[in-house]
Amino acid sequence: MLLRRLDVSRCITFAVVAALAVPASAQLIQRPGSPTQLRAAPSAPAAPASPAREVLLDRVVAVVNDEAITQHDLNEQRAAVLVQLRESKIAPPAPDVLERQLLDRMITERSLMQFAKETGVRVDDTMVERAFQRVAQDNKLTTEEFRKVLDREGITYEKYREDLRREITLTRLREREVESRVNVTDAEVDSFLATSAQREGQDLEYLLSHILVSVPEQASPDQVEQRRRRAEGALQEIRSGGDFAQIAAATSDAPDALQGASLGWRNVARLPTAFADIVREMKKGDVSQVLRSPAGFHIVKVVDSRDRGAPTVVDQTRVRHILIRVNETTSESEGRARIDRILDRLDNGARFEDMARINSEDASSARGGDLGWVNPSDTVPEFEQAMSKLAVGETSRAVRTPFGWHVVKVEERRKQDISKDRRRDQARQALRQRKADELFTDFVRQTRDRAYVEFKE
Repeated sequence: MLLRRLDVSRCITFAVVAALAVPASAQLIQRPGSPTQLRAAPSAPAAPASPAREVLLDRVVAVVNDEAITQHDLNEQRAAVLVQLRESKIAPPAPDVLERQLLDRMITERSLMQFAKETGVRVDDTMVERAFQRVAQDNKLTTEEFRKVLDREGITYEKYREDLRREITLTRLREREVESRVNVTDAEVDSFLATSAQREGQDLEYLLSHILVSVPEQASPDQVEQRRRRAEGALQEIRSGGDFAQIAAATSDAPDALQGASLGWRNVARLPTAFADIVREMKKGDVSQVLRSPAGFHIVKVVDSRDRGAPTVVDQTRVRHILIRVNETTSESEGRARIDRILDRLDNGARFEDMARINSEDASSARGGDLGWVNPSDTVPEFEQAMSKLAVGETSRAVRTPFGWHVVKVEERRKQDISKDRRRDQARQALRQRKADELFTDFVRQTRDRAYVEFKE
């Protein structure tokens, strides 16, 4: 497909376990990272026998199904998180609280990774290497330069690759179990846009911080009450002047608790259902009451808000093209030769529309190659760059993109207010993301509850 439509930027996913714990390596790439590699550490090498010395061996602290979590694993996670908290200027919680939170997240992550393996989610070495190359490119580094940066930070190439493998695995698991099943209908978008309360605030975005005290799916009344009191205690500390991020680090079960507890910027449609209506009534700096949802008890703070309702006027281009694809059946040289022959016929007076209908290997061929009105960044960079250089009525020479060889013709240009279309696209994306977030939260909780977990003394 030629057009590359823009999606609404995705903030930190609400209760997504792919962000269970960001390793120190994630700071190099300036994006949410994957959990530190969790492998059972080998026992420490035995020292020569001596009656005056005791040799401390690594111990198992928990078993998830048939996989052990060792004290070494836990210590490794703690070290990475303490670095993050220090760099974020967040006071760490008490050691026993931090250990409880980390162990709980490691158990959840292990259960998800085991489920992925059992149900056939596979990430091969080629996929991992491509992801490594993309990360290097995003940081404007060659792969060799990026490996040297990792070495300076004390992170081995093999370790970082395994972190990437885990991140990709969890992403693919979410895509398969949740996102592929989420659908937003036109009626749902219409309903959202037509609701007066939502229409008045649909262009507002909120920067939220969040505390979650989770409640297991089959929790007893006593467990529910215990969790409620924990949330109420956290709220009382906040109301008494306590720092929200520090209290979240000590209290919250949310994946982002140890990274500042931020949910990021979200518009109205992307607010979790549990507190969407309440947030719309809050002002900057306000903290909610304790809120209940199927996931547990929540406390929400509005850190900031902004209005994105200004009209969006862009330069649109109505464009046609002819595409000859380069693939397994058409080589690079064959594709270029075919597009050159088409150019010769156009130069000799053939109509562009007729040549597109006969030759183009794009879905637009039936329309004479007409792509309609195209917004900036709708198409791949190579196509957009060639299109922008053409005058109205002008036809390009051969243009190479990842799809193959093109001839491009600009029909018209105009300035257009796309605010209405943008709102509709944003509403659809945000509603889809909200559904996916909530479904994945349920999926994570159910997967964790199904796992056999044994804690060791």
